[in-house]
Amino acid sequence: MSTDIESKIERLVTLAPFTTLGVGGPAKYFLNADTDVEIVAGLKFATAQKLPIFILGGGSNVLVSDSGFDGLVIHVRMDRSIDRIRSDKFEGSEIDGPSRRITAGAGENWDDFVQFCVENDLAGVECLSGIPGTVGGTPVQNVGAYGQEVSETIVSVQCIDRETFLPIRFINKECGFSYRKSIFNSSNADRYIVYDVTFELTLGGKPKLVYKDLIEHFVDTIPDLVQTREAVLSIRRAKSMVIDADDPNSKSAGSFFKNPIIDEAAFRKLRLAFSEMPFFPMANGMCKIPAAWLIENAGFEKGFKLGNAGISTKHSLAIINRSNATSAEIVALMGLIENEIKQKFEIELTPEPVLVGF
Repeated sequence: MSTDIESKIERLVTLAPFTTLGVGGPAKYFLNADTDVEIVAGLKFATAQKLPIFILGGGSNVLVSDSGFDGLVIHVRMDRSIDRIRSDKFEGSEIDGPSRRITAGAGENWDDFVQFCVENDLAGVECLSGIPGTVGGTPVQNVGAYGQEVSETIVSVQCIDRETFLPIRFINKECGFSYRKSIFNSSNADRYIVYDVTFELTLGGKPKLVYKDLIEHFVDTIPDLVQTREAVLSIRRAKSMVIDADDPNSKSAGSFFKNPIIDEAAFRKLRLAFSEMPFFPMANGMCKIPAAWLIENAGFEKGFKLGNAGISTKHSLAIINRSNATSAEIVALMGLIENEIKQKFEIELTPEPVLVGF
């Protein structure tokens, strides 16, 4: 066990300030990891102490228990600054066509990365502007918005294997990407720690305009990447889905529930009862139902309150910390919404945030 790493490990660090929801108790041990070597040292420390481990990135997709986490939190901070990406990692692709590959550290602010790509005329992530968090979290959930997902541009994901402490690289097809899913949050959840991600983007490419709000925003106009990014940010701000200290509605974990995907039989049954229900056809007869519609039609209007927790006044899919909420209050509201939707629609909602310390 490295005495150097022991000197970096802190005790009883409150986790609330590290999350966008702003709730949660202390971590028994806390490590700011700035390199993959420090990640491995932290893993070895936790193994020797027989401690559970939680990997923290930007804190935009976590809900921490009021009692905190009785183990080691490794806060991944490798950001490989934009200057390094610009000079060292901006390289020509080996495939045919006007594309470029960029590798970004897991701790890099995601929106900074998107901005860099857009400013360098690189298409492929422009619709993902304004999403809080870090680069390392994007392959885990296959982050997506406005008709675009990171799985469309990810070439490979570099990780540390928590069982062997060795580096391992996964190419795109090995990541098991599907809607808000990858091997990193399903079949191999809690085994790998992402420390950098390589993307392949289209130089001079056109923005992806398939989402209704974006299409309507650009009626009779063909936007470039910069204009598309600005439009996405504007739409997200209108829904309080961009982190803003002056906007209480943005004190959230973003979309709190995944849009449920149901089979054809369940869909037909629901459409008979709720003919106005919106849906999106998917492969193999499956259908995606907007969770926001389910929430609103289960009786939870925008601005609904439960103690210090509530639903955003601008976006029914965002549970917010109204003022000094506890994680228990957030969980109570989550459970209330889940139960009502199950009773009315026979659909089970799945939370997007990772629950820590429960």
